[in-house]
Amino acid sequence: MITVLKRYLIINYLKTTLNVLLIAISFGVILNLFEEIEYLKNSELGLSLPFLLTGLSVPNHMVNLFPFIIFISSVWFLVSLRIKGELITYKIFGYSNFSIARTLSLTAFLIGIFILIIINPITSAMIKKYEQIKSNYSKEVEHLITINKNGLWIKERRDNSIIIINAEKFVNENIYNLTIYELDGESNKINSRIEAESANISENNWKLQKVNIYQTKNLDKNNFVKLDEHLYYSTFDYDKITSLYKNLHTISFIELLLDFEKLKETGYDEGDIKLSFNNLISMPFFLFLMVFLASIFVMGSVNKLQAYKYVFLSIIVCVLVYYFKDLSIVMGKTNRIPIGLSTWVPIITLSILCSIGVLQINEK
Repeated sequence: MITVLKRYLIINYLKTTLNVLLIAISFGVILNLFEEIEYLKNSELGLSLPFLLTGLSVPNHMVNLFPFIIFISSVWFLVSLRIKGELITYKIFGYSNFSIARTLSLTAFLIGIFILIIINPITSAMIKKYEQIKSNYSKEVEHLITINKNGLWIKERRDNSIIIINAEKFVNENIYNLTIYELDGESNKINSRIEAESANISENNWKLQKVNIYQTKNLDKNNFVKLDEHLYYSTFDYDKITSLYKNLHTISFIELLLDFEKLKETGYDEGDIKLSFNNLISMPFFLFLMVFLASIFVMGSVNKLQAYKYVFLSIIVCVLVYYFKDLSIVMGKTNRIPIGLSTWVPIITLSILCSIGVLQINEK
C-alpha cells in the first residue's frame, strides 16, 4: 500500500508540474513572440521566422526558470492535497509531513539531473541555432561573430567592402595566427589579404605583429609587404567581441565539463565558464530545496485559510530568492565573493532555512 501511495503521490506531482510548465510556456511564447515580431518588423518575412525564433528560445528560458516553476508546482500540489484532505490519508498509512516533502524533493532532484544530462544539450543547441539565425537580421553593421573548432570568426561590412577575419586562438585581449580578407561588396572578389602572427585587440586600432600584406594580384604568390608591426582598424574591439559572442547558454553542461580548457583557449572568460558550470550543476540541489521550502510554507499551516496566507507569502519569498540569487551572482562577477561560490550562496542559505523549517513541519 505504501508503494502504491508513493507512486500515486509522485505521478500526481509530476502532472501538476507539467500543468504549471505548460502555463509558463504559454506565457513565454506570447511574450517572446511579441519581442521577435518587434525585432523583425522591418524585414517583411511574415510570422514564420518570429515563431521559429520563439520556438528555439523559449525552452532555454523555461530551463532557467525551472526552480521557480517547481516551487509554484509544489505549492499548488500541496495546497490541493490539504484542501482535499489527502494529507490525512497519507498520515493514516504512516506518511509524515517530512516523508512527503522528502519524496517530492527527491523527485525534483532527479528531474534536475534529467534536465542537466538530456534537456540542457538540446536547449543549448537550440539557442546556438537561434543566435545564428538572428545574427543574420541584426540591426548593427551586418556583423557575425562566432566561435567554433577553427577558432574565432568575424564578419563585418565597411563602406563597399566585406571583411572576414579568422584567428586560431583568442586569449584575453590577444588573438593569434589571424588572417584578414577584404572582399568587394558587390562581386565578392578578394581585394587583399593580411596575415599576422598575433594582434592586440584591446582597442579598435588593432596592433598586428609580424605581418604579411598581400594585394589583389599577388594573393597566391610570394610577393607581399612584410612588416614587424601594423595598425589595422576594426569596428570591433575586445569588449565588443566578447559581449556579442559569449552567450554561454549555447554551451551545454557536458561541453562545459569536458571542454573547459578548450573553451578558455578559444577566448571565453574563465570566470564566466565557472559561473555557468556551477549554475548548472547546482540546479538539482536548488530544485530539491525549493520543494522543501514550498513544503514548509504549506504544511506548516494548521488550517485552509492559513494555507492560502502562506501561499501568498511563499510567492513573495520566491521573488526574493530570485533576486537574492542574482545579487549573489553579481557579487561573484565583481569579485566580492569567489565566482564559483556565488551560485552556491543561495543554496547554502536555503539549506539552513529548510533545516530549521523541517523541524516545524514534522511536528504538525
